[in-house]
Amino acid sequence: MPVDPHIQPLLDQLAASDAPPGWEVGPGPTRELYRALHQMTDPADVPIGKTEDITIPGPGGDLPLRVYTPVAASGSLKCLVFFHGGGFVIGDLDSHDVLCRQLANEAGCKVVAVDYRLAPEHKFPAAVDDAWAALKWVEENAGDLGIDANCLAVAGDSAGGNLSAVVSQLAANAKGGPSICFQLLIYPATRVHSDTQSMQDFAVGYFLERQTMDWFMDCYLPEGQDNSDPRLSPLLAEDLSGLPKALVITAGYDPLKDEGKAYADRLAASGVDVTYKDYPDMIHGFFNMTALSPDAKEAVKDAAKALKAAWPA
Repeated sequence: MPVDPHIQPLLDQLAASDAPPGWEVGPGPTRELYRALHQMTDPADVPIGKTEDITIPGPGGDLPLRVYTPVAASGSLKCLVFFHGGGFVIGDLDSHDVLCRQLANEAGCKVVAVDYRLAPEHKFPAAVDDAWAALKWVEENAGDLGIDANCLAVAGDSAGGNLSAVVSQLAANAKGGPSICFQLLIYPATRVHSDTQSMQDFAVGYFLERQTMDWFMDCYLPEGQDNSDPRLSPLLAEDLSGLPKALVITAGYDPLKDEGKAYADRLAASGVDVTYKDYPDMIHGFFNMTALSPDAKEAVKDAAKALKAAWPA
């Protein structure tokens, strides 16, 4: 199956571009380029009931969050804690603002997006520490947020999918919670420096490239870091039993496809209620390409439906 014809022109445009790669220009310009790309591939206007930017105490100082309340919301709502993608180096609250709006509206829940610290300014485990701190803060402040603390879910794409898997493991192993009812893992990175077949097949020319991922890891990992640490590589955790219900989504033309599938398989083998969904004509990042592809837009809606169905009664 070829790449979605609505998305192929983007790949053609990127192939013809003379924009320098991130490892040549550094994180700052790459972050700006990433924001500009999202302005092109995301819808221009997605109404939402309310957004509120707040800061909470974090391990490294003030930790920014953005709280989304869906249209026509009333009473105590379910809550999704969202971690954006970007290789732990790029991405922020604005780059994934549209996706968070879509998930909030489609699932009828509040979404709390986390602006965790980025590398290389803040190396591992800063992002994990921020993600964990934000999740615990949301549970502890559920009343003030107008949410049900018993109905917390986590979600993220790519590096954010990694963080979602990691905090789900941390929560399962922690005494007293937080209690997570669902994890939505969107083309998650589950093993550092993996060398899967999909990593080889789609190393170049499909939006996310292997050399870019290597640069991300050079930025993110401290010297001498053990890459088997499950906070980096959740696929390598010894025990995945007892984790919350999961939906794992992959894209057919994504270097991360095989490690996402491997994580879904391990969850299933560990007795976790997991659904695996591959979109064979899609590329990495397609959840942020709903302005380009009707199928990408439907995929976001389907993920939100699964989230909504997973909420406890």
